[in-house]
Amino acid sequence: MALGQEYDLKQLVQMNCTFGPQEIERINRSISLKYANFRVFQEAVVALEAREEEQSPAGMVRLGVCLYLLGKYRRSLDVLRRGDGGALAHFYMAKAYIALKKYDEAEQEYICAKQAGYSSDLCTLGIVEIKRTNGKVQEAMRMLDDLSGAVQHSAEYLYQRGVTALACGCPNNEVGNWFSRAVEANPLHAGALFGLAKENDRRGNDDEALELYKRAAAQFPSYVGALINLGLMYEDRGENDLAVQCYERVLNTYPENEYARLYLKDAQASSLTCEDITPHNPLSQILKTSVADFELSARARNCLQSIGIQTLGDLCSYTEAELLSNKNFGETSLVEIKNMLSSRNLQLGQTSQKAAPVEVLEVDTSIDQETLQRPISSMGFSVRARKCMSRHGIVTLGDLIRKTADELLACKNFGVTSLTEVREKLAELDLRLHGE
Repeated sequence: MALGQEYDLKQLVQMNCTFGPQEIERINRSISLKYANFRVFQEAVVALEAREEEQSPAGMVRLGVCLYLLGKYRRSLDVLRRGDGGALAHFYMAKAYIALKKYDEAEQEYICAKQAGYSSDLCTLGIVEIKRTNGKVQEAMRMLDDLSGAVQHSAEYLYQRGVTALACGCPNNEVGNWFSRAVEANPLHAGALFGLAKENDRRGNDDEALELYKRAAAQFPSYVGALINLGLMYEDRGENDLAVQCYERVLNTYPENEYARLYLKDAQASSLTCEDITPHNPLSQILKTSVADFELSARARNCLQSIGIQTLGDLCSYTEAELLSNKNFGETSLVEIKNMLSSRNLQLGQTSQKAAPVEVLEVDTSIDQETLQRPISSMGFSVRARKCMSRHGIVTLGDLIRKTADELLACKNFGVTSLTEVREKLAELDLRLHGE
């Protein structure tokens, strides 16, 4: 069966036969079902490209579309311009221009594609995406309102409705409803799966978000956001090898993606740290044990979960005072946890990396209390940065600017990329980390 799939994939790319939306969907589905077929597809496109001078105008469109699927947008445009000038060529030129953030050119190509006979509804939805991306959100919503008929029940329409509602500032439950309906219409729609995953991630439904990210990441062409967020979730769970695979998949198709390259470097460094520094240390193995493996009261367990403590190592990095400073964490829970640790020759604060108490920030009079109390969750941080900060009790901007760069870098999975992100977000508000 696998050999047959590979042969069909090569045939679709290389043979002089019908090539349109159905054939493109077959390519996408083949790679989605078995990612090893990506290499087969890649090799087939290289072989087709080697015969570029022999291609007919229709063959140039086939090559141009395949180059687009491989993320080679500029090259794709160059080839498609030398195609037959048909609807498919214009449609994929529009998609390539969007990827290159050339929105005026993309909109014109969608208009040409529609005039040449490509699906009018799909071209309109493409223009909706352009309007929304350009900040013309109300115009995008009016265009969606003007569409009628069967398209209103399609996954692409429902997805565009969801992301446009999000851009309009609609309530999260309304946005989530659009994404849910899109997934019901097409369980393989990568954008809708990604949107629904992010909504669950925002709500703290980690298991549901993880499964949705997996489903979105399995689709082809590779959905960058889904792969990167999935990688970050894997890192948060200590599954660095799986995180590395996610970032490598992004770079397979988009080798210039800066975030994927930086995250890959961080994940590889984390893997080396775990394997090279603590492989034969019995204590390190004990510290990796999940706190869920121990019998704790519901209150103690829920308190630890709310702080982001997942392992004994996480727990031992906290002092008594730090635990007691958290809401609903009382003396009874503290005694229970200390007894549990004591039975394993562990104690609170044992793995704390703090050399000295954190210096109290003298708040600048220009920083108002409303800003200091602003939740970190409202700042649009990446999954990795947000969860690292939450795990270490950083809830507000006031908490964050009391930290030094070194203290943040000492947090598990918090690397240079996350530090840069934090500095950039703070700079937007004319704030900075302590000591900077």
